Amino acid sequence: MSFALIATRDVLRLASTRSPLTAHGFVSDILPPIVCYFATAVLVLIPQTRWIRLALWPITLFLAFRAALSTDFSMNDPRQAFWNIDLALSMFCIATRTLEWTLPKQPIRRRHMNGKNPKITSRSSHVLSNALDLMINLRGHDWDWSDGLYVPPETRPTNSRTRFVLATVVSGIVHALTCGALHTAVQTFSPSGIGSLNGGTIFDLSLSPPVRYFRSSIIATMTAFAVYNVLQCGYELTTIAGIILLQQEHDQWPRAFDAPWTSTSLREFWGKRWHQWFRRTFVFLGARPFSYFGGRVGGIMGAFLASAVFHHLALLVLDENAELWRMIVPFSMMGFGMILERVYMVVSGRKVGGWAGWVWTMFWLVLWGNFMVDAWAEAGMLGCSTILDSAAPVRGVVVHIITSFDHFLHQYAS
Repeated sequence: MSFALIATRDVLRLASTRSPLTAHGFVSDILPPIVCYFATAVLVLIPQTRWIRLALWPITLFLAFRAALSTDFSMNDPRQAFWNIDLALSMFCIATRTLEWTLPKQPIRRRHMNGKNPKITSRSSHVLSNALDLMINLRGHDWDWSDGLYVPPETRPTNSRTRFVLATVVSGIVHALTCGALHTAVQTFSPSGIGSLNGGTIFDLSLSPPVRYFRSSIIATMTAFAVYNVLQCGYELTTIAGIILLQQEHDQWPRAFDAPWTSTSLREFWGKRWHQWFRRTFVFLGARPFSYFGGRVGGIMGAFLASAVFHHLALLVLDENAELWRMIVPFSMMGFGMILERVYMVVSGRKVGGWAGWVWTMFWLVLWGNFMVDAWAEAGMLGCSTILDSAAPVRGVVVHIITSFDHFLHQYAS
């Protein structure tokens, strides 16, 4: 894979190393693909613009790859390397979303809710504001572009803009502090080095297999909840910015998650309760083409294979030698698990659900989540650090608890 990256850099005539972000670099490298992104969002709302979009997309692709490979958002601080992951994945989404918007012959349309019956308007007089919404609306809710999307019911107060924003602020603070505490807990586990930038495995070979996998499952579960909390925090920050700075409505920022830990099937977890931000990307790149020759089963596996590639790109930012199979295996098994659920439904006539469905779902997620998190840990991703870690008011307590627990495992349960 490192050879592929070197070849890509050579083709695009990019430097072998990233340059720290500067004002000039932002204008020359980061801003151009964003402008193309916005231009495509505008064009896809206007009839008879397909040929313009077809001409613009190769330029967008080139600019997105150049931005992803040439700019260092970490400012030479290895612990801030997660900013480069965000940059690379953002540019990947720009390239794939604009490609999907390039292909349709007809404009995509925004769905406006009117009571129980949605009315679809072919073109709005507010093209620019609609294009902006389309850009930052990752899930594509309220657009026919993302039909079939599940949007969680709102639980925040919606009768007042001020109350909605305050509830979002409080939620953001709680998720930020929780993320910091969980990340600190994960980094405290030793002696595998999972909290260092050099990386290390979550599987401690000095422990007996039952204890080893019990310990790694705790680490994987904590990591999953840390990811959940940091994504929630980031989404709530952008929600506040959208409502206050862009004067958007609260229904343009629906909840991202729907209590994923209560899922009673893998289908419910991945299709509803986990965030759906990249749903369209995985459908477009994986589910749709694979379903042509594999039917429903092919579509399921294709979506998870696309997700595996997406998450593999994040590893490549930290380790150019990261192996693709480290993401292919766990994500493919998620798809296989959903196929097993469908087989069960066909054979028994009942959907997976209830307490038994919850046990099955959590078991499967944790089982393959171990391998997913281990790949992240090996690449040094868990060693990245943010202000959320040091801001956690219970940091000392967390470190003491985890250190004592890990010492107990090594001393008495090995």
